[in-house]
Amino acid sequence: MQNYSSRALDFSMQTLTIIYPDDWHCHLRNENALATTVPYAAKQFKRVVAMPNLQPPVCDVDAALNYLQEIKAHIPEGADFTPLMTLYLTDKTTTKTIYDAKEKGIFGCKLYPAGVTTHSTQGVTSLEALYPVFATMAKQQMPLLIHGEVNDKSVDIFDREKRFIEQHLVKLTQEFPELKVVLEHITTKEAVQFIESTSSNVAATITPQHLLLNRNDLLAGGIKPHHYCLPILKRSLHQETLIKAATSANPKFFIGTDSAPHAKKQKESACGCAGIFSHHGAIELYAQAFEQANALDKLEGFTSKFGPDFYGFAYNKAKLTLKRIPWVVPKTIPYAQDVLVPLFAEKTLAWQISYE
Repeated sequence: MQNYSSRALDFSMQTLTIIYPDDWHCHLRNENALATTVPYAAKQFKRVVAMPNLQPPVCDVDAALNYLQEIKAHIPEGADFTPLMTLYLTDKTTTKTIYDAKEKGIFGCKLYPAGVTTHSTQGVTSLEALYPVFATMAKQQMPLLIHGEVNDKSVDIFDREKRFIEQHLVKLTQEFPELKVVLEHITTKEAVQFIESTSSNVAATITPQHLLLNRNDLLAGGIKPHHYCLPILKRSLHQETLIKAATSANPKFFIGTDSAPHAKKQKESACGCAGIFSHHGAIELYAQAFEQANALDKLEGFTSKFGPDFYGFAYNKAKLTLKRIPWVVPKTIPYAQDVLVPLFAEKTLAWQISYE
């Protein structure tokens, strides 16, 4: 983890109350996994955007509505929790699909370039071929959520986000200035610079792991499979740029955990899965990152205001209180018929949500 020991932190603050946050990008999975993921999400957030890269992917309205009911079956009784559903774009997605989705209340569409991450093999092979779909999305005011990496074996894995911006995203945002576009889980200074240079219709989400970790935390002293995610952790200079963006009070940057559970045995296999689970303590993790940057006063905007502002939602009415009560993250968490290893397992976090 990045060393901030040279910074003079203010430990006089013992409580912090913010508008209850939302998560604008997460993976709840399906079937038995929902018994773990949904209750954790419902404790931390009022709304979450549920990613559609299941097996098979959520490509049409009926699949999205069925998935919504599956999620709702696992919401704890009395919880105020709203899943926002997305469609998985493929080369076969039509403009009719977009009209139907808007009519049925589907939140947005997710673009995975084919093969870039977990369960993305059925993703898009040509962005230009989907331009009629993007035009319809702009007319219907349906946001486009993008995993922004190229799937080109000749491009270094640490450069794939930068190359996607250069080759595709610049043109896309110029062609469709009215389309709301979110570059998800950004990891590079180039992504920050791009977002800062674009219109108010273009924004980005930032994960807790990309604020708290860099590629040394993945590779130095041995490979740490539970720190492996896509887009992959980058150099510390990119981490510092992300921290500055997240804590800048710029409303174009807001929360999106990309919490993505995988069973421990899958993460620790010969070809470990990409994804980090953070819903056990997402807000506490963000609080740790913001405090290390002496920016706890900026946490509420990032977690609770800028996302609703961008998407046109009202702020949540409920409040969430964090207390300075150190706690140790569990070594493992039950997950389906296995366990998962959460982010910062067996490490101490300084802040804890108060449910009193």
